[in-house]
Amino acid sequence: MGKEKIFNVFFREKPAMMLVSLKNTKGAVYASSLAKKIDCTYSHVVKILQEMEKSGLVSFEKQGRLKLLSLTKKGSDVAENITSIRNLL
Repeated sequence: MGKEKIFNVFFREKPAMMLVSLKNTKGAVYASSLAKKIDCTYSHVVKILQEMEKSGLVSFEKQGRLKLLSLTKKGSDVAENITSIRNLL
């Protein structure tokens, strides 16, 4: 079994990719740009981000009509651990 397949056995691919992408991006990001980056629909990204916000992993900052995303300390720690586990596999 390849690295990516075994990784996906333990983690759902898109949410894990979202956290890691946010961690690797400097500063705040828009949900639409994150959706393009991980090749996912905007509505799916927003749904996952809402769950992540409830869990304290990401925060939203409203700027006019747009919402900027950023990782919380907890979200950054989780993303770092996901990256470590992925590298071990």
